[in-house]
Amino acid sequence: MEEHFKWEINGLKRSWGQYDQEMLRSYLVQGVEDPRINIQSILTRHFLIERLFGEQFAEMIEQELRFGLIVNWLLRLLDTSVSARGLHAVLDSLLDGKDKAEEVKIPGYVSETFAGLAVPNYICDLLSWAPIESTDVPIPDYLLKTFQKIWQEVLEGERAERISVVEPGCGSANDYRFIDAYSMGRFLDYTGFDLCEKNVRNAKQMFPNVRFEAGNILEIDAPDYAFNYCFIHDVFEHLSVEAMEAAISEVCRVTRQEVCAGFFNMYSGEEHVVKAVDYYHRNKLSMGRTKAIFEQYASCVQVIHIDAFLKSKFNCSDTHNKGAYTFVARM
Repeated sequence: MEEHFKWEINGLKRSWGQYDQEMLRSYLVQGVEDPRINIQSILTRHFLIERLFGEQFAEMIEQELRFGLIVNWLLRLLDTSVSARGLHAVLDSLLDGKDKAEEVKIPGYVSETFAGLAVPNYICDLLSWAPIESTDVPIPDYLLKTFQKIWQEVLEGERAERISVVEPGCGSANDYRFIDAYSMGRFLDYTGFDLCEKNVRNAKQMFPNVRFEAGNILEIDAPDYAFNYCFIHDVFEHLSVEAMEAAISEVCRVTRQEVCAGFFNMYSGEEHVVKAVDYYHRNKLSMGRTKAIFEQYASCVQVIHIDAFLKSKFNCSDTHNKGAYTFVARM
């Protein structure tokens, strides 16, 4: 590894190492970042499901995306301090086929999904769970587990050839813990690695029989084409542009078939917007320039702008992060 990269990697280690291990365990798995409802995490799980089973579960994949949209909409509604009575009024309006309840405008994708579900359904439950006195309590875990339970039941009797998967920057098994909970882990020969040893310890404590390692995306400890697939979330924006390009090269080097890469801060402009923060970066990446780097190694790069994708597929225009993109690069 080049000398100037060593300084950057050591800075990243210091940045993450300053945090308490328990805080890291709960980081990026709550609220809109909860992988059960975060659209990019859902897309990653679907990426793996489709590589294992093809189009077999296409209908359920669409329904899980709808679930994620609706829970995210409810979280935004709760941020407005809507009362439990207000939530019940929304449910009454949905039952009556109305698109508004008092001051709450009901998005079309909510009404459309509600109309297509059997009653009672999870939307009824999501709008009825809050104590009458207050909605200032978390959405119950059993509701957030709706599709976890469905996937567990559906995949219970399935068989598929195992695929090898690597996840750089795995955190404290942030996404893997749900891949496992959704009964997908048994189909994967999985390797996760992270710069932060506290994250690795957390992951190993949760999954002592899964391969979690301390590792560096600029110098991946694996031979060429070692893994069938790679998925990665929210890493590239935290690197200098030069290091990001080197990291993309490494990820593509060790991947035989496809890379699924999630970005949280990207735009359609022609130049990267570089923003150094202490020992790391929080860059806004140019979609075109980043795609061009992947195209040096990949035969095809599919770009999914999450906001545009959800508008096109579900007529949803209220996503929380307009800068979220997912790339699927075929080697």
